[in-house]
Amino acid sequence: MAPYLVRDFMTYSVTTVNDDTMLLEAALLLHRTGRRHLPIINADGKAVGILSDRDLKRLTPSVLTPVSLEDQNRIFNETPITAAMTKDPITVLPDTTIRQAVDLMVGRKISCVLVEEKDKLVGILTITDVLGLLARLLDESGSASA
Repeated sequence: MAPYLVRDFMTYSVTTVNDDTMLLEAALLLHRTGRRHLPIINADGKAVGILSDRDLKRLTPSVLTPVSLEDQNRIFNETPITAAMTKDPITVLPDTTIRQAVDLMVGRKISCVLVEEKDKLVGILTITDVLGLLARLLDESGSASA
């Protein structure tokens, strides 16, 4: 049996922002699209960072903190995405095996890997994509109730 490859399970339609974007725009985009990961690319299309919904929660003041919504928006609007993103995101090639990608995700405790080909972002493999594969394998094996 041939190994499962990232290219067969990754998400090709990726919402991205450029590395000159401000944090407020990125936060609004994540909220509007319902995505959990936002790759940041440079002018050449190479992934230089990633911002997750979890990162945003960590950066957002608590409701117990006396920061007004206007002040929070001002701070986010003055903060470049490069100050908030995780730099040098973990990337794989489309021909990477799912096993290798999962090992990376588990080993680094991350919920996605970016997929690049010729130094350009071409997709993303998320934990949701991997769970979709698991569900399919369980269905095929007749172990769906296990």
